[in-house]
Amino acid sequence: MVPPGEEHGALTRLIVHVDMDAFYAAIEVRDRPDLAEQPVAVIATARKGAVMTANYVARRFGVRSAMPVHFAVQRCPDLVLIPQRMEVYRAVSAHLQEIFARYTDVVEPLALDEAYLDVTQAGRTLADAERLARAIKTDILTETRLTSSAGVSVNKFLAKLASGRHKPDGLTVILPEAVDALLAALPIEDFYGVGPVIAGKLQARGIQTGAELRARSLAELQAILGAGKLALRLSELARGIDERPVEAHREARSIGVERTFDSDLTTREALLGEVPGVAAEVAARLAKRGYVGRTVVLKLRYEDWTPVTRRRTWAQPLEGADDLAEAAKRLLTPDLLAGRGVRLLGISVMTLVRRGPSAPGEIGKGV
Repeated sequence: MVPPGEEHGALTRLIVHVDMDAFYAAIEVRDRPDLAEQPVAVIATARKGAVMTANYVARRFGVRSAMPVHFAVQRCPDLVLIPQRMEVYRAVSAHLQEIFARYTDVVEPLALDEAYLDVTQAGRTLADAERLARAIKTDILTETRLTSSAGVSVNKFLAKLASGRHKPDGLTVILPEAVDALLAALPIEDFYGVGPVIAGKLQARGIQTGAELRARSLAELQAILGAGKLALRLSELARGIDERPVEAHREARSIGVERTFDSDLTTREALLGEVPGVAAEVAARLAKRGYVGRTVVLKLRYEDWTPVTRRRTWAQPLEGADDLAEAAKRLLTPDLLAGRGVRLLGISVMTLVRRGPSAPGEIGKGV
């Protein structure tokens, strides 16, 4: 394991993470200046769908991405709802990729609105990487009239952490000598790969911060999280170690959402009632990343945390929340419950392809 900031061979890794600020909503406000001071949310489908992105005015009311639209309107009655214009967002994203390519050939897009850039080069320092990040932000603002936030550090985890620290329009550098103190105070849920379920397991064992995570041995973490890779990865991240490379042209394999319930759901009707909300979140994530897919996977975890999955592949790609919900409902057959309580419901989409003008499909015959 190489501590943050140490050299890999002759070069010190220099990673920039660029994240656009409220991307979809910012584009809509840019194109409609009359909305500049109003709360705006871009939505994937009709009012029953989910929020894809909210501008910072709306976020002050508690409106967040993936929130069901009816909840968002309850929190912000004056919220302006704008249907998504994916063709516009994809065009702007393509322009961003052109800008990134001016500075490095090693670009890993994470979605239409964010990417990692590896700007490592002999003789370059973090100060040089900061200047490159500032130049990238300037190009984006000048050419697209949109703001972005950038993080600069010696690995992907730290660079992404940095980009989120001073949004919007921020630029943050995390120096190797600042890593220990920063990660010691970092809440456990802010570590890469820690979602609500994993955070709950760690917090139940008294691990609330990076310092408490770092204090546990690998064996202790494996006892909590299992013998897979997660325990080792978190042990390394707690020390600022992340050796993942920036992977140019990286494609997603699946996109999904899981929802854990406070108490067990014991009827199929109760589970069916949860499906549309989860499907809407999945549809929003698919749209944000520019994908559609043909395979829908339904996942349940029973009260004892035993998992079960069902999947089906359709002849045509699915992307809309209604189609995904209908597909999941077909997979949620009565025999899956068999009198058992369900604590978690997940829906994911696989067999992904980039969304094109003719990609949207409808539920038809499975293949």
